[in-house]
Amino acid sequence: MHPYLITAKPGRWRRAAVWAGRWTVRVLALAVMTALGTVVFAIRSARPVINYLAIRAAWLELWAASVTGIGPVGAAVGSGLTDEFVREFHKARTGAPA
Repeated sequence: MHPYLITAKPGRWRRAAVWAGRWTVRVLALAVMTALGTVVFAIRSARPVINYLAIRAAWLELWAASVTGIGPVGAAVGSGLTDEFVREFHKARTGAPA
């Protein structure tokens, strides 16, 4: 057996391929992190607008209820959804193995 078979460095093409592969993975990881950060930033930035619109919609519903004499339907639906969410959350919290 020749000693250069054991101690020889990988060839230039092999080293270039490994270098390109590493940088490709790094660039793809950076692209994924940037995309996720953009989505999170957009959602967090839209939250005050969504809160404002929800407050205005609730106010509009209460105004319409006072004008028409029909009770606010959104409050009944919202309380039912809240109760269901609390029930499911409690079930998941207490039923999960420790």
